[in-house]
Amino acid sequence: MSKVRDGSQFGKGHDDQLEPLSPLDPRSIQSIDELVRAMGKTAFGGRRLGEAADVLEAMVNDSDCFRVVTVSGAMTIAKQGLLLCEMIDRGWVNAIVSTGALMTHGFVEGAGMVHYKHNPRMKDELLYQKGYNRVYDTIELEQNLDDAEQILQQALDDLPDETVLSSRLINERLGRYLDKNVPGRAILKSAVQRDVPIYVPAFTDSELGLDVAIYNHTRASKRGEGFRFDPFLDLDHFADLVRQHETLGIFTIGGGVPRNWAQQVGPYLEILRKRLHKDEPVRRYKYAVRICPEPEHWGGLSGCSYTEGVSWGKFVPEAEGGRFAEVFADATIAWPLIVMAVAERVGT
Repeated sequence: MSKVRDGSQFGKGHDDQLEPLSPLDPRSIQSIDELVRAMGKTAFGGRRLGEAADVLEAMVNDSDCFRVVTVSGAMTIAKQGLLLCEMIDRGWVNAIVSTGALMTHGFVEGAGMVHYKHNPRMKDELLYQKGYNRVYDTIELEQNLDDAEQILQQALDDLPDETVLSSRLINERLGRYLDKNVPGRAILKSAVQRDVPIYVPAFTDSELGLDVAIYNHTRASKRGEGFRFDPFLDLDHFADLVRQHETLGIFTIGGGVPRNWAQQVGPYLEILRKRLHKDEPVRRYKYAVRICPEPEHWGGLSGCSYTEGVSWGKFVPEAEGGRFAEVFADATIAWPLIVMAVAERVGT
């Protein structure tokens, strides 16, 4: 039998430290930051977006924090690359983990080539014949990719024969090429200028990866041997950087390999400590922001929550000071709002 509630015992909200909400008043909003702050006092996705901006602001203002940005999806061909440039140039980013496709399309753009809006009246069979590679509603020219391969060959040609490649080294060489030869902003150029390493854990799963494979075949035919590629160089380089910082923050667009590769550094150090008896520090992400439309009930890693990550030793629990925000939205909508709001708050 259910109890009848006693109205005299009803809470008033404030006495339980509940936070009051406010209607979003368009007449009181004069800036992007004011809009995002107002959204944070509403509900649903708007509130999550406002809370994400608060966590990113805290992450940026923590001078002891080593900040990692992980990016997947088609963000560069979707013309969001300068957002990442802005975060790098403002000093908000200490390391980037990305898909190879993202860096490929970003390099194409950074080298001065053009992406196009897809015309849905053009069938995919016709696109193939014309060398138009479709990414959702956008076109990457096959000629762009051919030209990018030529640049990559120039960027790698003067490396010593004994060089062992990693994705970080390849991205750095491409960034140095852009910095020397191409005007304008680009992710790889900003990263080189700010000494921000870019890791692509699944490097062969990309056009740039295929380009390196072709380059190695060509180099082997001319010199007898191509370059070796060792992905563990990236893992240990990243782990070395993380060891140097007690406070970690992560800002994630999408999910996939970049997200988990960056997050697993804590378990990696823990395994080294436990199984090899090494004197390794404990490292967990204290700040975490994720923009991804995928919910956890689809069963994919991109939908797993930060609280789930706590169970793996990847994140500081909220009860111990961890601050997390997850925005279930299209990143091309949410990412610009969050970055611009925080930029207004912290200034130059």
